[in-house]
Amino acid sequence: MAITLAHYLVASGLLFTIGIVGVITRRNALMILLAIELMLNAANLSFVAFSRALGHVTGQLFVFFIMIVAAAEVTVGLAIIIVMAKTRGATDADALRSLKW
Repeated sequence: MAITLAHYLVASGLLFTIGIVGVITRRNALMILLAIELMLNAANLSFVAFSRALGHVTGQLFVFFIMIVAAAEVTVGLAIIIVMAKTRGATDADALRSLKW
């Protein structure tokens, strides 16, 4: 049995669904960041699968830029969470609401 494009898309869909469930159900800000990373990786898997199936490199270029954005998102998000943990003593997502004006 050969692995086809459909197999990659099903795996990508499952990863994205797990990420969405993680964002919706988790209260810890670190777990929410991990779920967002899972969703970005699911999109990357789809781009690479379509890139391979169509024989173009453009999907892999999109993955490269998504990885750059994901690295920046993790850096800024982790810095905010560390500052929150030091000042408030908690990494609960509800504590972020108090950062509004």
